[in-house]
Amino acid sequence: MRSKRLIWTLLLGTALLPSAVWAQTETETYDKRRADLVKSLQATQSQLNEVRSQRLQLQARIENVLALSMQQRARQLAMSDEQTALQQLDGMLLESQNSLLEQRDRVSALGDAVRRRTGAVLVVLLRADSSQAQTISNATLDVNGSSAVGREYSATANNALRMGAVDELYRSDVIPASYSVKVQVRVNNLPVVQSLDVSAQAETVTYVQFAVRNGQLVPTTWTSKSATP
Repeated sequence: MRSKRLIWTLLLGTALLPSAVWAQTETETYDKRRADLVKSLQATQSQLNEVRSQRLQLQARIENVLALSMQQRARQLAMSDEQTALQQLDGMLLESQNSLLEQRDRVSALGDAVRRRTGAVLVVLLRADSSQAQTISNATLDVNGSSAVGREYSATANNALRMGAVDELYRSDVIPASYSVKVQVRVNNLPVVQSLDVSAQAETVTYVQFAVRNGQLVPTTWTSKSATP
């Protein structure tokens, strides 16, 4: 009886042995495949991380290039605006210069026309009496109510006036008409004013002279057919 049990046990163990070996083999195969799959996943994840890093670097470079391009464009626009403004300013200056030249030529032409047609010239002179110890600080001249000239006199200029020098305050081509001439000077720190109405004649130089004498302005007039007194 015991022998039969032993035989059945051996037979059963022999029958179960291939199944255990097969199960162990399947387990080892699964573990190996799983390990290979994990390695593959890890390698893929590593590659993915590397690709992401490269993409971030590329994106940063692109953004940097865009920023530099925008800065360069902004500088170009700014330079373009400045250049346009400078060109406009240069054009305005050139236009103003041309306008001034035209006005100068027009005034000169009008003066020539007046001189050719009328030949009338008005001259205003200022002198000082050489026998008087007086100092002239300044002088202003108005013709027909409009300021024509202003003078400041230094010590050298006063010495010249005392020695007989004459200061020509005004000379202009005019049309034959009556003119109101007003001179104000400061003599020894005191203001002195004198006015005179004079008639300018055609083809004639009309002179009006104001002499500082004893703290007063003494007017004198004369005419000449030439340009010199």
